[in-house]
Amino acid sequence: MNVIIGTWNLENFCRPSAAGTAPDPNRCAAKDQETFDAKVEALAGVIAELAPDVLGVQEVGSKQALDDLVAKLPGTWHSAVSTHPDGRGIRVGVISRFPLQDVRQHTAFPDHLGAVQVDDGGGTIRAMGRGAVTVRVEPSAGRSVRVAVCHLKSKLLTFPGNQHSTHDEGLRARFAAYALFRRGAEAVTMRGVADGLLEGDGRSRDVVVLGDFNDDWQAATTQILYGPPGSQIGTGGFTHPDQGDATRLWNLAPRILEQGGFSRVFEGQHELIDHIMVSHSLLAGLRSVTTGIDKLPSVTEARPTAAHDKPSDHSPVTATFDL
Repeated sequence: MNVIIGTWNLENFCRPSAAGTAPDPNRCAAKDQETFDAKVEALAGVIAELAPDVLGVQEVGSKQALDDLVAKLPGTWHSAVSTHPDGRGIRVGVISRFPLQDVRQHTAFPDHLGAVQVDDGGGTIRAMGRGAVTVRVEPSAGRSVRVAVCHLKSKLLTFPGNQHSTHDEGLRARFAAYALFRRGAEAVTMRGVADGLLEGDGRSRDVVVLGDFNDDWQAATTQILYGPPGSQIGTGGFTHPDQGDATRLWNLAPRILEQGGFSRVFEGQHELIDHIMVSHSLLAGLRSVTTGIDKLPSVTEARPTAAHDKPSDHSPVTATFDL
């Protein structure tokens, strides 16, 4: 049977502030109910057209917001969200046509990884800014697919005073490094999550790690997730088994890029920063992978939340497997 698994950053998918409550500029909230309802309809339209069986989502404001979206989709769906949002109140989640089993939350950095500096004041963190979620689904009798959903630290920088631009180049460099430190530590954390799902048996154990990794497939932080080097799609070793197959993850990005696909536009440049990574057992059943929206608004460093007329500033990425 064909099973479609995907990921989509829904971009600030949050209900409006409660009536009588002054909006907090540092928290995610829809402008008003009408704006939120329109976004729900737009997102649901895209998801219904793509018809995924499992979809990891990012930038969800609450379980209630995700439930509003699921209610607009045809058929029966199951959902879960992270209980660890970031400071803006956004988190990851997953919706699925299959019942969700073994739902687990992941936040803490693994053992031996020290605290990471995040600002000029010496502040540090020991956990992911946005928690990850793992679930298990059973597309058919006797076959389980373990799915992890994450949203790593953004490359878009926020400077003191909640500013998104600065003329202080030293400040810019330091905060870019802080963001890189965080994204790297979160990638290490997710690699540990993947190890737990793979249990050293990726040749027969179906594992998918997906989400918004906030960097391209060749970035050092993204490559941390792959595990043993070599054998990625497009390399000379791809078709040759090796000892790393048991623990390696393969990024499907090259299959998307060869079609000219992308998942975000930053400063006018096409980027693929939303990824699907799979264990060896799923490679033989891979039938197709694609991005879902051809035209996206261009995100800019100075105005990362500028208004636009699309459902999201990211494109969904979906892969079809014969399971």
